[in-house]
Parts: sequence; C-alpha cells; structure tokens
Amino acid sequence: MGYITLPRRLFLWCMALIYMVAFVSLYLQIPGLYGNDGLLPARWQLRYSGKALWEQLLSSPTLLWLAPRLGLDTQTAMELLCLLGAALSLAATVLESLRDSLVFLFLWIMYLSMYQVGQVFLYFQWDSLLLETGFLCVLIAPVTSLRGWRAGREHDPVTFWLVRWLLFRLMFASGIVKLTSRCPTWWGLTALTYHYETQCIPTPLAWFAHQLPVWWHKLSVVATFAIEIAAPFLFLSPLRRLRLGAFYMQVVLQVLIILSGNYNFFNLLTLTMCLSLLDDEHIYFWLRKKYTPNPNQGSSLWWAGFVVEIAVWALIGFGTVTWFDLQINWDKWTVSSRTVFTFHQFNQFLKTVTFPSVWLGLLSLTWELVSSMFRCACVEGFFKRFLGTVQWTVFGAAAVSMFAISLVPFTFIEYDSNASVCVCFMTVMPVVNFTFIEYDGLFRHLHSMTGVGGRPEVVIEGSMDKVTWTEIEFMYKPGNLSAPPSVITPHQPRLDWQMWFAALGTHTHSPWFTSLMYRLLQGKTDVIELIQSDVSQYPFHQQPPTYLRAHRYKYWFTKTLADGSYPQRWWRRVYIEEFYPTVYLGDTFLESMLSQHGLKDKSLPRRVSEAAVPLVVKWVRSQVRGVSAPLLLWSLLFCSVTLCLLWGLQLEITLKTKPTAAKAERKPTAPPHHPDAKEANSNDKDGLGQRQEEEQEEVDAEEDERRGEDEESEREENDVRDELEEEDGEEEGNVD
Repeated sequence: MGYITLPRRLFLWCMALIYMVAFVSLYLQIPGLYGNDGLLPARWQLRYSGKALWEQLLSSPTLLWLAPRLGLDTQTAMELLCLLGAALSLAATVLESLRDSLVFLFLWIMYLSMYQVGQVFLYFQWDSLLLETGFLCVLIAPVTSLRGWRAGREHDPVTFWLVRWLLFRLMFASGIVKLTSRCPTWWGLTALTYHYETQCIPTPLAWFAHQLPVWWHKLSVVATFAIEIAAPFLFLSPLRRLRLGAFYMQVVLQVLIILSGNYNFFNLLTLTMCLSLLDDEHIYFWLRKKYTPNPNQGSSLWWAGFVVEIAVWALIGFGTVTWFDLQINWDKWTVSSRTVFTFHQFNQFLKTVTFPSVWLGLLSLTWELVSSMFRCACVEGFFKRFLGTVQWTVFGAAAVSMFAISLVPFTFIEYDSNASVCVCFMTVMPVVNFTFIEYDGLFRHLHSMTGVGGRPEVVIEGSMDKVTWTEIEFMYKPGNLSAPPSVITPHQPRLDWQMWFAALGTHTHSPWFTSLMYRLLQGKTDVIELIQSDVSQYPFHQQPPTYLRAHRYKYWFTKTLADGSYPQRWWRRVYIEEFYPTVYLGDTFLESMLSQHGLKDKSLPRRVSEAAVPLVVKWVRSQVRGVSAPLLLWSLLFCSVTLCLLWGLQLEITLKTKPTAAKAERKPTAPPHHPDAKEANSNDKDGLGQRQEEEQEEVDAEEDERRGEDEESEREENDVRDELEEEDGEEEGNVD
C-alpha cells in the first residue's frame, strides 16, 4: 500500500466531527433522559457506598464518580462532560495540532463515561462502534506535543490497518447475520419492499423508494449482499485497485442509506472508516494534483496484478449471478432474481470462510508489520532509526493485541468457530467489553425484518375529562398521517428510537415507557422537550393531562394514485390494540408498575451548588433550550467545514506565495558587463567575491525557474503547515 498520510489526516478530522455531533446530540437530551426529573435518572446508576475511588472506577469506569468531589450533581456533571467533549472536538476539527493522541484519549474517556450510565438509551450499535473506532484514534493520531511526530511515522500503516480490520468485521457481519437470522424476507429478497416504511425514522425519499417495482427491490437486496459479504474481503487485498473498487461500493451503499433513512452518525462513521482503504495517490487524484510516486513503488509484474483484479471482479460477478439466479427479461426490461442456495449450504459456506478470513486478516497485518519494519530500517540517522524501531515495536504489539482480542466478537457470527477461539481471549474479553462490538445478538435483532404486516407504532393520548382525547405528536417519529417524514441526520432522537423498539413488544419489555407516562402526567418540562423542543407545540403545555393512555397502530406508506398523482397523505394506519391502559397520578396500576421496575425515586437528588461551574452549565442550558437539534448540529457542521476550507485556502496561498516572496527578498544583481557591476567590482579587491556571489545567484535563479508547481514535494507542504501550526500554538499561548 502507498503512503497514507492524507487519508489518515482526513480520517482524524472526520472523527473529530463525529465526536462533536455525538456529544452535542446527547447533550440536548440529557435533562429529559438522565436528569433528576428525567426518564431514567443517571444518579440511580452510581451507588456511593463509601468505596475508594479506584474501586468505583473499576466497577464502572466513568468520570461521573468525581462529581460529588467537585460539588456537582450527576446531571450537571453529564452536561459538563458533553460540553467539554463538544468544545474539544470542535477545536480539533479546526486546528490540526489538536488532532492529537491525548485529545482523542480524553474524548474517548468522556464518551465512555456517558456510555456507562446511559442505560437503554445509549445501548445502540453506533455508540459501541464510536467507542471502538475512537479507541483506535488514540493509536492512529500523532503526539503533536513531541516535535516531529505530527508528520508521518513509520508505524502509521500498522495502526491505520486496524480501522480496515474493524470495517471488515462490521460490514461482513452485517451481511452475514441477515441470512443467519433466517428472516424469510432476506432469503426471499423482498426485505426492501418493507424496509423503507418500517425503518425507525424514514426520510421523504424513503416514500419514493418504496414505490419502486418489486423486481428492483429484490435486485437491490442482491447488490446489498454482494457489497456486504463479498466486497469486504477486498479490504484486505494488497492490490490497490481492488481496495478502491470496494471503497466506492461501500460509499454508494452508505449514501443511499443516508438518503432514505435517518441513522444519525452511524453511516457517517462507516464512511469515515472507509477512508482506511485509500492512499495519498487517490487523494491527490481527488484534488486534481500531480502525485509523485515512490521510486520504489511499482513492479514489472503490474500485468499480473491486473489479471488478478479482472479475475476477482469476474468471480464476484459470476458468483452473484449464479447464487441469485439473475436473469434479464428483455421484453419487460426487468431482472428476475431468487436465492438458489439453502440455509444448510450457507452455513457450510460460513464455516468454510470464517477461519480463512481470520488468516487473511493475519496475513494482511503481517504484511503491514514487515513493510513498516523495513521502512524503519531505512531511516537515516542512528537515533531516528532507534526511535522509529521502538515506536514500531510498541504500536505493532498493540495492533497484534487488538487484532487477537477482536477475534472473539468477530467469530460470534459462526458458533463452531467461536467455540474454537483460545480460552485466554475469552477471559480477557470482560476487561475490554466496553471497547469491542459484540455483533451476534445486536445484528440479529436489527436485521430480522420487522413490520412485515405493517409498521407498528405506539400513539400516546391525553385527556382532561376522560372523554375527549388528544394525540401527543412526536417531532420525528411517524404519527400524524399528513406530516412528511423528517430529515434529521446526524441527530439521534433517542426517545423516538426507543418508541420504535417499544412498539415491537409489550410495554413490560420497555420499563422506561411507564416512566414516560408518569413524567408526562407530572408535566415535567425536560421530558416534554424530548417530544417537542418547542413546548408551545405540545398540546398540554399549559396544564398536564389528567389521564393518559397508549394505543398500538399499524402504519403503511400511501401509494401513488391510479392516474400517477401523489396522495394528500404520506401514511395510512389501522388501529390494532391497547398498548398501555388509562392511568392517572395515584393510579394503582401505575404505582405498581413504577415499583415493579424500580422507577420510584430512591433518594433525593444532590443540592445544586452555587459555584461558578454549575452556574455556567446552567446558563449554557438556558441558551440552547428550545433550539432545534438538527438545526444546531448542521450549523456547527457548516461553521466547522467553512473554517477548515478557509484554513486550507490560506495554506494554499501561503504555499504558492512562499517561493515568490523568497525571490523578492533577494537583492537584484547587475550583469557582469554592466557599468554598475564594474563600479561594484572596483570596491572588491580582486572582484572574486562579487563574481562568486553573482554566479551563485544566477545558479539559484536557474534552479528556481526549473522548479515548477508540479514538482512541489510533500515535505515542503508539511514544513509550511507545521510552521503555521506552531505560530497558531504560540498565539494561543500568548492569549492564555
């Protein structure tokens, strides 16, 4: 693989953006979810039993244990951590010097602290994925406090390879469990005929995608299997064009998912991980700049690699056509497809490829380790070579350890292979359980298609007299039949998501729902803002309802009319059953459910301190109250990207003007036969010194003319960038 300096920098920049999105999105929902009057107060998760601090951290690794020592209650401490994480990640997006290993370590610790007390509202796949990817950033990011480390290091390809391995595990497992779940819609290739209307929060484009013909949906499922099961093996290929082809296949899939569904930062994070498949040469191709390849790069056997690439793509195409019996109907211009293999055959295939995929990953990692070792050996200077070798040893050992431990969750996709994993890895897993994703149960739950007979939705209704009932409409999830689907990416409304899961079962499977009904009867503003950020849009904003109940409906997208026109409504629905009985404050059923699920206040919250920090946190909360979360996130993203573009433009101008400025600073010299030159030479005893200077300046001028823009080296760009960053650092130090 070629140099990966630019993809690594772009990866770290994107990770900083995603951290900012995650912290801000969570911060806006803390009072309603985890506050003292929230659905699941976080202080219930922290039992202050008089143990030593280190014992508390071992039992639950979170910085929130420090809150009492700082005079903060749990809610204020959570808000403070989110604000610090958002500010630090925002600064890291603007200043490259802050995309540091220590900065990413702090961000990871802060998000882990939130995750430990987040309970069901933070137990999503993307939260675990962000933690694992964020931990890899600690290894990938440079230590800018040490001079010379901000540039490329010899072991960078090794640590960056871990992202490729994580991407392989994510995509391969995502495709495999669709079939191991035995869901008839995936096996029948009809899953997408239900997916667009049954996903948690669809976008308006999902309605139009739902109207596509069935044969197109089935063909799309076939393409999904090819992208998620076959293409990930190309991630580990040593052939560059195979990786680039796999990269663009993943990009197409993720972009289509983003356009048709609101999956917060999940797909953005997956796209960021795909950057590990690129190299500097391809980034230069994007920027329309000439790339000077490594003189040692390339081989006389390029034709052999080209033949292998053609063979691989032909094999993937042939396998897809054969396994799914693709046939073109030229009369109707359609493509028919069906699954021609059985579950037993697929299970045998899975047993066959699971361990070879592990060995393929080990071989790919070994290649990166050996290549990096040789690069370390070629470094000039004994001290630099010794330092590079030490770094290679440390980070190489870390990469091997991460790879070995990741085999446990990866082999969950096939039980026999998982049982064969070394027992020592199994004993290590509890220690790092918060870092690695366990794909098995998580993916199986998500990839068994729900809502085949209609999308289940829970609708809450309130009343003052038990006669006239008013529906309580959520901001994002479907409810109002005439309201268009929302576009809220990258924000994740965690209550709306859990309402989707709650509709799949009974209310006893979602204990937090009882707490929701209880808080709405109390009229808690923090919880109401989870439903409507603009409280005035909430139907009972002036007075809490006396009675509440919940019904289950089934929703479907409407269809285009016979004449091809669009209907007046986006949805149609049918009443199914009662989901939650009518309750009121003091109701026996409500009190028994609160006691059964342990949702009654067990202790009084800590008294809020009047110190400066709590007051500042409270003031910030007052400034963002009622603000639309998607609007705030998109504003922050727009400002961050704009500042980065301005910084890049300034850097480009600096790079172009530096040679010109250097020429202008040189003193002009008259030709040797010019009178002024003779007069100058008379002041020199022999004229030798002047002539030598003139000759040297002529040589320098010729060299400057031969140096074109196309031959600018990457080392010069890095030097200029480092100088500007050091100036920024000095300015920040002066301000401090």
